[in-house]
Amino acid sequence: MASQQCIGVLTSGGDCPGLNAAIRGLGKAAVDQYEMSVIGFRDGFRGLALDRILRITADQLSGILTDGGTLLGASRDKPHKMPIGDRTEDMTDAIVKTYERHGLDCVVCIGGGGTQKNALRLQEAGLNVVSLPKTIDNDIGLTDVSFGFDTALGIATEAIDRLHSTATSHHRIIVVELMGHRAGWLALGAGIAGGADVILIPEIPYSIEYVAEAINARARRGKRFSIVAVAEGTMTVEQAKTIDELAAAKSSAETKEEKKKASQQLEDFHKEHVDHTLKLTHQLEEMTGLESRLTILGHLQRGGTPSAADRLLATRLGTACAELLHARKYGYMVAARGDGSEAVPIIEVAGNKKLVPPDHPWVRAARSVGTSMGDA
Repeated sequence: MASQQCIGVLTSGGDCPGLNAAIRGLGKAAVDQYEMSVIGFRDGFRGLALDRILRITADQLSGILTDGGTLLGASRDKPHKMPIGDRTEDMTDAIVKTYERHGLDCVVCIGGGGTQKNALRLQEAGLNVVSLPKTIDNDIGLTDVSFGFDTALGIATEAIDRLHSTATSHHRIIVVELMGHRAGWLALGAGIAGGADVILIPEIPYSIEYVAEAINARARRGKRFSIVAVAEGTMTVEQAKTIDELAAAKSSAETKEEKKKASQQLEDFHKEHVDHTLKLTHQLEEMTGLESRLTILGHLQRGGTPSAADRLLATRLGTACAELLHARKYGYMVAARGDGSEAVPIIEVAGNKKLVPPDHPWVRAARSVGTSMGDA
């Protein structure tokens, strides 16, 4: 008879709605159906490195389905680059020791793109790993959708709905910045659902002249307000060209010094780009003569009660994860596939970012209803 399995679980990266539902789905199936023992590690990979645990029992799982955030806490710490006091340490060996100390059969890493990369690093260090895809950005490769996205989409759409009234009352341009990192799924989806007049996403570089003309064309038709939905990673055509050149320089660098210099230039560019929506708002006011205001939704999109769709998705993937663990199949991410799930090798997921194709049906639908994407 096979020995009882002992499973570790952690939540890493940014928080999002649905994490507790995933922990609950995994925990209840693992403990009740497969008689596993489950240990939670607090604050992501830091908890795994420093052996900060929470034993997962029925008491911990009770009543958390509807809670936002994560009962385990989260952090963006990386196993190989973890701040410890005033220095940065490679804590991979410490993580391996914690894994062995508790006699773990596998550690389940719940998180976004960075977490998938870090899960792969632990796998390469000899640990059994399984992962689950969560992010409001919806940019994890090889899964139909990630939990957290649907809730954030609803929050962002409601915000745009509410901004319509002040935009129409004061004849203003309202620029709304949405999260999404360097993927446009959230801004595109919320922009379409909220009836935004202009939607700007990272995958389609824009020209400010086209955006201003789209707004001026509305004004000539008697519509003296506009809603502009902007993803945080959006760039102009010129900025996108600069990024491509810097990325090419980094890729072709022949020495460590050249690569470091190119990496620093890329980092500096992204730091300077943080306030791009503020600059865009000022430019639109100057070019259209319409009063313009900026609203940055920020972390509001990541908080609160998960939607029914996210609770269902997180529960589905969590229970499918427990089934995979019971079969002792390790090294996979449990991806959403239609109404079911599919085990996808983590090595194929790590670094595989799912971006919006320029000809995606959502993009075509936006253009068909007259929404400007800033490129024509």
